Amino acid sequence: MQWVTRKNANVDRIACPWLIKRFVDKDAEFLFVAADEVMVVAEREGAIPFDVKGVELGHVDGRCSFESIMVKYGLEDPALQRLAQIVHGADVSSDRAIVPEAAGLYAAAHGFALVHGEDDHKKIELETPLYDALYRWCEAEVQE
Repeated sequence: MQWVTRKNANVDRIACPWLIKRFVDKDAEFLFVAADEVMVVAEREGAIPFDVKGVELGHVDGRCSFESIMVKYGLEDPALQRLAQIVHGADVSSDRAIVPEAAGLYAAAHGFALVHGEDDHKKIELETPLYDALYRWCEAEVQE
């Protein structure tokens, strides 16, 4: 399945592809386009839009897109829920202090964005091990 979102991805738009590939659609392909083209591309390609205004898998009811994907696909793993708090805080500036790890993820994600600009697929490739590591850390945290 194809998934589409806005180009020049940062925290949520990199975390979401990780979540989707690991827990929803292992064969997912991601398209990054101009914000005003997301819905046109979604309709034309039959792609699922995410992290764009007005879609189910976006910022809804105080959730970030990562959290909306978890709700939609019934992902209730406690480690994922812990990771979702970190992603939420890193993505939503007014909630940055929700958990201490959010500030670190924000800094790392923005660093990748500064280094790799609009090469969104490169950011996914390079940040995937970061999210894998954070998830494992979250697993250990919730087991304690």
